[in-house]
Amino acid sequence: MKIETNGIQVNCELSGKEKAPVVALSHSLACSMMMWRPQLDLLERHFQVLRFDTRGHGGSDAPAGSYTLEQLVDDAIGILDALDFDRVYWVGLSMGGMIGQGLALDHPDRIERLVLADTAAIIPDEAQPIWQERLDAVQSEGMQAVAQSTLERWFTPNYLKQNPSEIDQIRHQILATPVAGYVGCSEAIRRLNYLNRLSAIQKPTLIMVGADDYSTPVAASEAMHAQIKGSKLVVIPDAAHLSNIEQAQFFTDHLIAFLKL
Repeated sequence: MKIETNGIQVNCELSGKEKAPVVALSHSLACSMMMWRPQLDLLERHFQVLRFDTRGHGGSDAPAGSYTLEQLVDDAIGILDALDFDRVYWVGLSMGGMIGQGLALDHPDRIERLVLADTAAIIPDEAQPIWQERLDAVQSEGMQAVAQSTLERWFTPNYLKQNPSEIDQIRHQILATPVAGYVGCSEAIRRLNYLNRLSAIQKPTLIMVGADDYSTPVAASEAMHAQIKGSKLVVIPDAAHLSNIEQAQFFTDHLIAFLKL
């Protein structure tokens, strides 16, 4: 279904157990709601599951220009309002975890529990040239320019070699991402700076990160864990950035256990 919010049409899907608590799943940059398929069956047994394509991705509108994290947070609030969901369990990976931090900080009444997976709370100054290189490449050559390097950051070498069909599905999502959406969301991400505010988060929080995640490394999760009182940190062995795919069972087991506490 399409929901109009914050000046755009957002592609959403609601499934699972009616009248159960709502789990909202928020995907990474250059992916779509399809990223969450490994978790879907088990989540649907216990919860209503809300998936959506972030602004600039999948079936959602991709307006030109730079986006902000505040704008992405406002999009999420608009979706919850349209569906009349007062509170949700927010599960965000990478960009989705950045949106989750913004929600928990600026709209804490809308979050019941918070899962931050393979994400960060600040983008350091030394990373800015890397972001600019990617943006320049995509704007001149399209998403093909970053597809292979993105896959190599997102998965361990062994997974890349042993799971060609799964990798092809993710490659398709990367290539299908509109350039305007990639650029807009990248501009939001590169300005991420929530770290010094995280101590204000009082919601139960689970932080998960792949042990081999070089995009948002374990140190970034440890920094968030140190700021969010009572948070739980789980390091996922043999996984890089898309740990929900590479170690789907491990990820899902810890996710379900936390959400059902």
